[in-house]
Amino acid sequence: MDSLILIVESLPILLKGTLVTIQLTLAGLALGLVIAIPVSFFQVYGARVPRLVCSIYEKTFRSIPLLVLLMLIFYGLAEVGVRLDPFVACVLGLGLRSSAYQSQIFRGAILSVGKGQTVAALSIGMTRFQTFRYIVFPQALRFSIAPWTNELTVVLKDSSMAYALGVVELLRQGSYIIARTYEPMVIFLLCAGIYLALTVFANRILTFVEKKLRIPGFETREVVH
Repeated sequence: MDSLILIVESLPILLKGTLVTIQLTLAGLALGLVIAIPVSFFQVYGARVPRLVCSIYEKTFRSIPLLVLLMLIFYGLAEVGVRLDPFVACVLGLGLRSSAYQSQIFRGAILSVGKGQTVAALSIGMTRFQTFRYIVFPQALRFSIAPWTNELTVVLKDSSMAYALGVVELLRQGSYIIARTYEPMVIFLLCAGIYLALTVFANRILTFVEKKLRIPGFETREVVH
C-alpha cells in the first residue's frame, strides 16, 4: 500500500521531468537532422576536401562519449567565456552526436536510390543539386525512417545524461524523490517504465509513418547504425 501511495504521489513530478526529456530528445534530433542532411550530401556528392571534412566530423562525434562531449561543451566553452544554459548545452551535445549517426543513416539511404535515376535526371539537364532535391532525397527520406527510428530511441535514452549538468529531466526528478523517500527501487522502476512507454509509443508512430510512405515495388536496404 505504501508503494502504491508513493507511485501516485510521484507520478505528477516524474511526468514534469518526462516533458523535459521529450523536449531534449526532439530538440537534439532536430538539430542533428539539420546538420546531418548536408553532411550526408557532401559525403556522397562532395569533392575530395568537403568529403574529407565531413568524414572527420562524423568519425569525431561518433567516437566521443556523450558524457565527455557534454562536459566539453558546458565547461570547456565556459573557459573561453561562452556560458551556455545547461539545457542548451545538452541539446547541442545531443544534436552534434546524433548528427554524426544520422549522417550515416542518410548516406546509406541516398546510396539506396538507384543510380539509374540520377543518370536519367542529369541527362535531361537537371543539376546535381536539383537531382538530389527532387529525385534522390524524397526517396532517401522514406528509406531512412526505419533506421532513424532506432536513432530516436538512442537519443531518448541518452537524454538522461543531462542529469550530469543539472537539467531537471526525468532521472533528476526521480533522484529528488529518492532523496526524500529513500525508495530507490520503486522510483527507478517508475522511470524505467516511463522510458519504455515513450520508446514504444515513438516506435509505433514511426512504424505507422513508414508503412504509409512506403514506395510500392521498392525495398529499403538496412542501414547499419
